Amino acid sequence: MTVDEYDWLVERFETHRPHLKAVAYRMLGSLSEADDAVQEAWLRLSRSNTTDVLNLGGWLTTVVGRVCLDMLRTRTARREVSMAEHLPDPIVSPADGIDPEQEALLADSVGLAMLVVLDSLAPAERLAFVLHDTFAVPFEEIATIVGRSPAAARQLASRARRRVQGAAAPPDPDVHRQREVVDAFLAAARGGDFEALVAVLDPDVVLRADRGAVAGLSKLHGAAAVAEQALTFARFAYSPQPVLVNGAAGVLNTADGKPVALMTFTIRDGKIAEIDIIADPERLAQL
Repeated sequence: MTVDEYDWLVERFETHRPHLKAVAYRMLGSLSEADDAVQEAWLRLSRSNTTDVLNLGGWLTTVVGRVCLDMLRTRTARREVSMAEHLPDPIVSPADGIDPEQEALLADSVGLAMLVVLDSLAPAERLAFVLHDTFAVPFEEIATIVGRSPAAARQLASRARRRVQGAAAPPDPDVHRQREVVDAFLAAARGGDFEALVAVLDPDVVLRADRGAVAGLSKLHGAAAVAEQALTFARFAYSPQPVLVNGAAGVLNTADGKPVALMTFTIRDGKIAEIDIIADPERLAQL
């Protein structure tokens, strides 16, 4: 390959990079692993003869899908032995807007709660659902990745779709309304108002807190339990800063200028249905 041919290939690949990272992020729920998958796709492209490839974007999407499937299968095997559960990587933006690169990653509004649901799927189910339902990849192409027939690939996506739809209704889309609900929650917590907290929480609210590799992921269910936890948390002298987390209203709590907890809220029908908290010092430092 000549220098000019290499430069031309790099240029073509870079035009597809945002799309490929969006695919990998939905597949893996990890920003660093998504970067690794995209880099592996580049290495495979640079070693391949693609002169007969008419749709390079489709070819690369298939490659990234195959790489992600292998990574998910490896992750599943590790988790069976020792890997603790943790929340997917969030995409954090200033409260006043999302930059263009993040917009590409967040197309179709992939919230943290959705990524949690996707994490519960089997690797092949996740691939079939993400590639077909989000990126319109035909089942014939998905079948070649998972090593099954197109009909079997369709069944994988259908099974995943039922689980995703059964797990949760879509969240309220209005970010300004989300922020009002979150602000009401924070005000009630700071004021020690248990009744006001319960009023803003869905009766079946779920709180997930990721405290890192050692402590792992803890969960609370129900408005009363989550309200009690919020009152306990509010006793610490944290400074809450409004942010967007995967495009939804969130809060970054800091102490002495350092991040101590990132909170994201899923609002449904005007009430908080899910709260996800990342309090892992290593992951917060990377943000």
